[in-house]
Order: sequence, then structure tokens, then C-alpha cells
Amino acid sequence: QLQLVQSGGGLVQTGGSLRLSCAASNLDRHGIGWFRQAPGKEREGISCISGSGITTHYTDSVKGRFFITRNDAENRVYLQMNGLQPEDTATYYCASGALLIRRCALSDREYSNWGQGTQVTVSS
Repeated sequence: QLQLVQSGGGLVQTGGSLRLSCAASNLDRHGIGWFRQAPGKEREGISCISGSGITTHYTDSVKGRFFITRNDAENRVYLQMNGLQPEDTATYYCASGALLIRRCALSDREYSNWGQGTQVTVSS
């Protein structure tokens, strides 16, 4: 079972940037998704990258502001978040899907291993 360890996050002012990292012992071409959950709201998929690194997807609310990349030599996937807004405040999770080699998905049903979560708070 792949263990995912997250880092990054924290408190930032509106318009600021943060970078989240998701590390594993061996990503082994697993697709990685980033999800977030705000208090009182359902978890939503916001970005993903296929195991091949060729395919990425973003939910509409983060397009043009968030960017997902992977470095397989480091066994890390990054989520660069720019132009942060108060509505981006949430707990962020990364997740891996062994079958997501050429594609990825924003549905959490496609993922089997989850990181521990990291808080992102954007102050207005």
C-alpha cells in the first residue's frame, strides 16, 4: 500500500501563493489527485495528474491559478497554488490511484491511498 506524506500549506493572505507537496516511497506511475474539503462542505477534486504525467485536469474554480506537476525522480507531486482566495480555505488531501496511468480523474472513487491532509487558510 502506497503511503503518501503531505507537506506545505499554512496561512496566506488573499492573492498569495502556496505550494503543496505529496511524497511517496515510490510513485510507480500512480496517478495523483488533489482534493479539498472545507468545513460543512463535501470533499471536491480540484486537480489530478496521470501516472505518465501527460494528462492533467483541473476543476473550473482553480483553472489558471493552480498547477500540478510531478517529479518521479523525487517521488513527489506538487500543487502550486497562486492567486489564493478565501474560498480556497480548506483541508487539502492528495491521493493515489494505481490504475490512473494514462488518465486521471477528479472523482475520489478512483483513488485508494490518501495523504494525511494539510490545512490551507486564506485570510481576507
